[in-house]
Amino acid sequence: MATAISARPLISGALPDNRTARLLTQFGLVLGGTALLVLSAKTKVVLGPVDMSLQTLAIFLIAASFGLRLGVATLVLYMIEGALGWPVFQGTPEKGLGLAYMMGTTGGYLLGFIAAAAIVGWAADRGWDRSFFRFLAVLLVADLAILIPGTAWLSVLLGAEKGWAFGFMPFIVPDLIKVGLAAAIMPAAWALRRR
Repeated sequence: MATAISARPLISGALPDNRTARLLTQFGLVLGGTALLVLSAKTKVVLGPVDMSLQTLAIFLIAASFGLRLGVATLVLYMIEGALGWPVFQGTPEKGLGLAYMMGTTGGYLLGFIAAAAIVGWAADRGWDRSFFRFLAVLLVADLAILIPGTAWLSVLLGAEKGWAFGFMPFIVPDLIKVGLAAAIMPAAWALRRR
């Protein structure tokens, strides 16, 4: 029984025991998570042909802290907000809103965000976010779960050469930095929690 308890995600220790209070707290966490995603999407760093955001890092940390269910729920609510036309994504409202934006050049990445949250959340539910190297491996897989559908969809829209040149290559170094940061942050957060 102790193993199952110790494998819970980081945030689980902060959830109340009362069912109603727990549901309200989880709903608040999901809403807060979407707010963090919006903030991270709007934080731009211009590096070459594409704007980089802190969104990948935020997705990794939210999913690791919340676990599979709440992490995916956060990303799904974020997508719903975007589909409703709220300016929650990077480049909105300047580059469009709603479903039209979601079907544009970033559509594959948006789909990949949910897959990445599922991968990271699943690993966090098993306690893999407590080891730097184990979590690093999970994050590399999760990052590919964003880049592969993103590049594939961009290739459908712009052609394979441009899809690879603009949809994958510019993200390698920045994503490796964000993966390394997330892999370091979560074990450190667990060490602080244990103290």
